[in-house]
Amino acid sequence: MLRGPKEHDLDAMHRVYSDPYAMRYWATLPHPDRATTKELLDRRIAHWAQQQTNFQITLDGAWIGNVGLFTGHEIGFMLDPAHHRKGYVSEALAVVLPAVFARTGHPRLMADIDPRNAASAATLRKFGFRETHRAKNTYLIGGVWFDSAYFALDRPT
Repeated sequence: MLRGPKEHDLDAMHRVYSDPYAMRYWATLPHPDRATTKELLDRRIAHWAQQQTNFQITLDGAWIGNVGLFTGHEIGFMLDPAHHRKGYVSEALAVVLPAVFARTGHPRLMADIDPRNAASAATLRKFGFRETHRAKNTYLIGGVWFDSAYFALDRPT
């Protein structure tokens, strides 16, 4: 099920966003405390009130991930590792991508992933995203530089 963010998502979100394994390809360090995750959740709630383009993925009413626009025209997704390889992100993207194009004027959606994240690259390609380029040393996270692979999906005609 897809829905907007809710205050009661905090515990489940913090469990994932504080997990080093779950965050290994993310653009930030794992969240050091609940306050950091609460700030993220608060931003998502405020964004949802303005534009419903970043969705919480739920299973049996509980948060297991999110998918949608993160900033500008950049799409992204995060999923609790306990639910990897079950098709939930693909199922969500099948609904979210048309909704995002319908709700925005974006001519193209972009994605920025860690090039080591083969699963995310495969998911993006499944939906027609194409890799446009790569860049070195795009994120300095915890004193370590990470690279980026950029993907694009043009608005359907």
